[in-house]
Amino acid sequence: MAGFILIIIAGFAAGFVNAMAGGGSLLSFPALLFGGRSAVVANATNTVALWPGSLASVWAYRPHILARRDQAIALATPSVIGGLLGSILLIHTPERAFRVIVPYLILLACVLLLAQGPVAQWVAQRTTVTSRRTPPFLWVIQFLISIYGGYFGAGIGILMLAAMAIFLPEDLQYANALKVLFAMLINGIAMLYFIVVGAVDLVAAGIMAGASLVGGYAGAHAAQRISPRLLRALVVGFGLLVALRLLSTTE
Repeated sequence: MAGFILIIIAGFAAGFVNAMAGGGSLLSFPALLFGGRSAVVANATNTVALWPGSLASVWAYRPHILARRDQAIALATPSVIGGLLGSILLIHTPERAFRVIVPYLILLACVLLLAQGPVAQWVAQRTTVTSRRTPPFLWVIQFLISIYGGYFGAGIGILMLAAMAIFLPEDLQYANALKVLFAMLINGIAMLYFIVVGAVDLVAAGIMAGASLVGGYAGAHAAQRISPRLLRALVVGFGLLVALRLLSTTE
Protein backbone atom coordinates (compact mmCIF):
# COMPACT_ATOMS: atom_id res chain seq x y z
CA MET A 1 0.00 0.00 0.00
CA ALA A 2 2.79 2.41 0.93
CA GLY A 3 4.41 1.74 -2.44
CA PHE A 4 1.30 2.80 -4.33
CA ILE A 5 0.95 5.93 -2.22
CA LEU A 6 4.55 6.81 -3.11
CA ILE A 7 3.77 6.25 -6.81
CA ILE A 8 0.72 8.52 -6.62
CA ILE A 9 2.64 11.29 -4.87
CA ALA A 10 5.59 11.00 -7.25
CA GLY A 11 3.33 10.94 -10.31
CA PHE A 12 1.47 14.03 -9.15
CA ALA A 13 4.76 15.79 -8.36
CA ALA A 14 6.25 14.85 -11.73
CA GLY A 15 3.23 16.19 -13.62
CA PHE A 16 3.23 19.34 -11.49
CA VAL A 17 6.93 19.98 -12.07
CA ASN A 18 6.77 19.19 -15.80
CA ALA A 19 3.99 21.73 -16.23
CA MET A 20 6.05 24.45 -14.57
CA ALA A 21 9.75 23.84 -15.04
CA GLY A 22 10.43 20.39 -16.48
CA GLY A 23 12.45 17.60 -14.91
CA GLY A 24 9.59 15.53 -13.54
CA SER A 25 11.43 12.28 -14.32
CA LEU A 26 13.90 13.15 -11.57
CA LEU A 27 10.99 12.63 -9.15
CA SER A 28 9.02 9.78 -10.72
CA PHE A 29 11.91 7.51 -11.76
CA PRO A 30 13.53 7.32 -8.29
CA ALA A 31 10.13 6.59 -6.72
CA LEU A 32 9.68 3.60 -9.02
CA LEU A 33 13.27 2.53 -8.43
CA PHE A 34 13.13 2.77 -4.65
CA GLY A 35 9.81 0.92 -4.72
CA GLY A 36 11.75 -2.25 -5.39
CA ARG A 37 11.62 -2.43 -9.19
CA SER A 38 14.69 -3.13 -11.24
CA ALA A 39 16.33 -0.07 -12.79
CA VAL A 40 15.34 -1.14 -16.31
CA VAL A 41 11.70 -1.79 -15.36
CA ALA A 42 11.54 1.48 -13.40
CA ASN A 43 12.86 3.41 -16.40
CA ALA A 44 10.48 1.70 -18.84
CA THR A 45 7.51 2.18 -16.50
CA ASN A 46 8.40 5.84 -16.03
CA THR A 47 8.40 6.36 -19.81
CA VAL A 48 4.92 4.86 -20.12
CA ALA A 49 3.56 6.75 -17.11
CA LEU A 50 4.62 10.21 -18.29
CA TRP A 51 3.80 9.76 -22.00
CA PRO A 52 0.13 10.89 -21.76
CA GLY A 53 1.33 14.25 -20.49
CA SER A 54 3.49 14.75 -23.58
CA LEU A 55 0.54 13.83 -25.80
CA ALA A 56 -1.54 16.50 -24.10
CA SER A 57 1.25 19.03 -24.68
CA VAL A 58 1.36 18.19 -28.39
CA TRP A 59 -2.37 18.83 -28.62
CA ALA A 60 -1.93 22.21 -26.96
CA TYR A 61 0.89 23.12 -29.39
CA ARG A 62 -0.79 21.83 -32.55
CA PRO A 63 -1.16 25.27 -34.25
CA HIS A 64 2.59 25.91 -33.89
CA ILE A 65 3.43 22.39 -35.05
CA LEU A 66 1.25 22.71 -38.14
CA ALA A 67 2.93 26.02 -38.94
CA ARG A 68 6.27 24.15 -39.06
CA ARG A 69 4.97 20.93 -40.59
CA ASP A 70 7.90 20.60 -43.03
CA GLN A 71 10.44 20.64 -40.23
CA ALA A 72 8.23 18.41 -38.09
CA ILE A 73 7.99 15.80 -40.84
CA ALA A 74 11.70 15.98 -41.66
CA LEU A 75 12.81 15.37 -38.07
CA ALA A 76 10.07 12.91 -37.09
CA THR A 77 11.89 10.03 -38.79
CA PRO A 78 15.18 10.29 -36.84
CA SER A 79 13.13 10.81 -33.68
CA VAL A 80 11.23 7.54 -34.11
CA ILE A 81 14.20 5.48 -35.32
CA GLY A 82 16.50 6.82 -32.62
CA GLY A 83 13.90 6.37 -29.90
CA LEU A 84 13.38 2.74 -30.91
CA LEU A 85 17.12 2.02 -30.99
CA GLY A 86 17.57 3.62 -27.57
CA SER A 87 14.78 1.54 -26.06
CA ILE A 88 16.22 -1.66 -27.56
CA LEU A 89 19.63 -0.71 -26.15
CA LEU A 90 18.08 -0.24 -22.70
CA ILE A 91 16.39 -3.65 -22.70
CA HIS A 92 19.65 -5.31 -23.74
CA THR A 93 21.70 -3.53 -21.08
CA PRO A 94 22.35 -5.87 -18.13
CA GLU A 95 20.56 -4.76 -14.97
CA ARG A 96 23.77 -4.51 -12.98
CA ALA A 97 25.41 -2.33 -15.65
CA PHE A 98 22.38 -0.05 -15.92
CA ARG A 99 22.34 0.46 -12.15
CA VAL A 100 25.94 1.64 -12.39
CA ILE A 101 25.07 4.02 -15.24
CA VAL A 102 21.86 5.44 -13.71
CA PRO A 103 23.47 7.85 -11.18
CA TYR A 104 25.50 9.46 -13.95
CA LEU A 105 22.43 9.75 -16.18
CA ILE A 106 20.61 11.48 -13.33
CA LEU A 107 23.55 13.84 -12.84
CA LEU A 108 23.48 14.61 -16.57
CA ALA A 109 19.75 15.32 -16.32
CA CYS A 110 20.40 17.71 -13.42
CA VAL A 111 22.99 19.61 -15.47
CA LEU A 112 20.60 19.83 -18.42
CA LEU A 113 17.79 21.04 -16.19
CA LEU A 114 20.02 23.79 -14.81
CA ALA A 115 20.82 24.81 -18.39
CA GLN A 116 17.15 25.09 -19.33
CA GLY A 117 16.85 28.81 -18.61
CA PRO A 118 19.99 29.92 -20.48
CA VAL A 119 19.17 27.66 -23.43
CA ALA A 120 15.63 29.05 -23.66
CA GLN A 121 16.98 32.62 -23.64
CA TRP A 122 19.50 31.70 -26.31
CA VAL A 123 16.79 30.27 -28.54
CA ALA A 124 14.63 33.36 -28.02
CA GLN A 125 17.49 35.65 -29.10
CA ARG A 126 18.28 33.68 -32.29
CA THR A 127 15.25 34.72 -34.32
CA THR A 128 16.87 36.62 -37.18
CA VAL A 129 17.22 33.61 -39.49
CA THR A 130 13.92 32.73 -41.16
CA SER A 131 14.94 29.83 -43.41
CA ARG A 132 12.68 26.78 -43.11
CA ARG A 133 15.26 24.42 -44.61
CA THR A 134 16.23 21.56 -42.30
CA PRO A 135 20.03 21.10 -42.32
CA PRO A 136 21.10 17.46 -42.85
CA PHE A 137 23.42 17.64 -39.83
CA LEU A 138 20.44 18.46 -37.60
CA TRP A 139 18.89 15.14 -38.74
CA VAL A 140 21.99 13.38 -37.38
CA ILE A 141 21.96 15.35 -34.11
CA GLN A 142 18.25 14.63 -33.63
CA PHE A 143 18.91 10.94 -34.24
CA LEU A 144 21.61 10.84 -31.55
CA ILE A 145 19.46 12.77 -29.07
CA SER A 146 16.60 10.37 -29.76
CA ILE A 147 18.77 7.34 -28.97
CA TYR A 148 19.49 8.88 -25.58
CA GLY A 149 15.80 9.69 -25.23
CA GLY A 150 14.75 6.09 -25.83
CA TYR A 151 17.43 4.87 -23.44
CA PHE A 152 16.82 7.23 -20.50
CA GLY A 153 15.25 10.45 -21.70
CA ALA A 154 15.54 12.97 -18.88
CA GLY A 155 16.74 16.27 -20.33
CA ILE A 156 16.13 15.53 -24.02
CA GLY A 157 14.04 18.67 -24.34
CA ILE A 158 17.03 20.85 -23.43
CA LEU A 159 19.25 19.01 -25.91
CA MET A 160 16.68 19.47 -28.71
CA LEU A 161 16.23 23.17 -27.95
CA ALA A 162 19.99 23.68 -28.05
CA ALA A 163 20.29 21.82 -31.36
CA MET A 164 17.50 23.86 -32.93
CA ALA A 165 19.05 27.09 -31.65
CA ILE A 166 22.29 26.21 -33.44
CA PHE A 167 21.05 24.65 -36.67
CA LEU A 168 17.48 25.91 -37.00
CA PRO A 169 17.04 29.34 -35.36
CA GLU A 170 13.40 29.67 -34.42
CA ASP A 171 11.02 31.65 -32.26
CA LEU A 172 10.96 30.01 -28.81
CA GLN A 173 7.29 29.03 -29.12
CA TYR A 174 7.89 27.15 -32.38
CA ALA A 175 11.06 25.53 -31.02
CA ASN A 176 9.14 24.41 -27.94
CA ALA A 177 6.35 23.02 -30.12
CA LEU A 178 8.77 20.95 -32.19
CA LYS A 179 10.56 19.80 -29.05
CA VAL A 180 7.29 18.62 -27.51
CA LEU A 181 6.32 16.77 -30.70
CA PHE A 182 9.65 14.95 -31.02
CA ALA A 183 9.69 14.04 -27.31
CA MET A 184 6.22 12.54 -27.72
CA LEU A 185 7.41 10.49 -30.71
CA ILE A 186 10.62 9.34 -29.00
CA ASN A 187 8.86 8.30 -25.81
CA GLY A 188 5.89 6.92 -27.72
CA ILE A 189 7.89 4.43 -29.77
CA ALA A 190 9.93 3.51 -26.68
CA MET A 191 6.72 3.01 -24.72
CA LEU A 192 5.31 0.63 -27.35
CA TYR A 193 8.51 -1.40 -27.41
CA PHE A 194 8.71 -1.60 -23.61
CA ILE A 195 5.11 -2.82 -23.41
CA VAL A 196 5.60 -5.41 -26.17
CA VAL A 197 8.67 -6.93 -24.49
CA GLY A 198 6.96 -6.94 -21.09
CA ALA A 199 9.34 -4.53 -19.36
CA VAL A 200 6.60 -2.33 -17.85
CA ASP A 201 4.78 -2.50 -14.53
CA LEU A 202 1.45 -1.63 -16.13
CA VAL A 203 -0.41 -1.16 -12.84
CA ALA A 204 2.16 1.29 -11.53
CA ALA A 205 2.33 3.04 -14.91
CA GLY A 206 -1.44 3.50 -15.01
CA ILE A 207 -1.62 4.89 -11.49
CA MET A 208 1.30 7.22 -12.04
CA ALA A 209 -0.08 8.40 -15.39
CA GLY A 210 -3.38 9.40 -13.80
CA ALA A 211 -1.61 11.17 -10.95
CA SER A 212 0.72 13.00 -13.34
CA LEU A 213 -2.19 14.31 -15.40
CA VAL A 214 -3.80 15.71 -12.24
CA GLY A 215 -0.45 17.16 -11.20
CA GLY A 216 0.02 18.70 -14.63
CA TYR A 217 -3.35 20.42 -14.40
CA ALA A 218 -2.51 21.75 -10.93
CA GLY A 219 0.96 22.82 -12.02
CA ALA A 220 -0.39 24.79 -14.97
CA HIS A 221 -2.52 26.84 -12.58
CA ALA A 222 0.17 27.17 -9.92
CA ALA A 223 2.68 28.43 -12.49
CA GLN A 224 1.31 31.93 -12.03
CA ARG A 225 2.26 31.96 -8.36
CA ILE A 226 5.39 29.83 -7.94
CA SER A 227 8.78 30.64 -9.43
CA PRO A 228 9.76 27.96 -11.99
CA ARG A 229 13.40 28.80 -11.23
CA LEU A 230 12.94 27.96 -7.54
CA LEU A 231 11.07 24.76 -8.37
CA ARG A 232 13.76 23.76 -10.86
CA ALA A 233 16.44 24.29 -8.20
CA LEU A 234 14.54 22.09 -5.74
CA VAL A 235 14.18 19.32 -8.33
CA VAL A 236 17.89 19.50 -9.18
CA GLY A 237 18.74 19.31 -5.49
CA PHE A 238 16.58 16.23 -5.12
CA GLY A 239 18.14 14.69 -8.21
CA LEU A 240 21.63 15.24 -6.81
CA LEU A 241 20.65 13.54 -3.55
CA VAL A 242 19.24 10.56 -5.46
CA ALA A 243 22.37 10.29 -7.61
CA LEU A 244 24.65 10.42 -4.57
CA ARG A 245 22.52 7.81 -2.81
CA LEU A 246 22.70 5.49 -5.80
CA LEU A 247 26.44 6.04 -6.16
CA SER A 248 26.95 5.09 -2.51
CA THR A 249 25.01 1.85 -2.95
CA THR A 250 26.84 0.79 -6.12
CA GLU A 251 30.33 1.23 -4.75
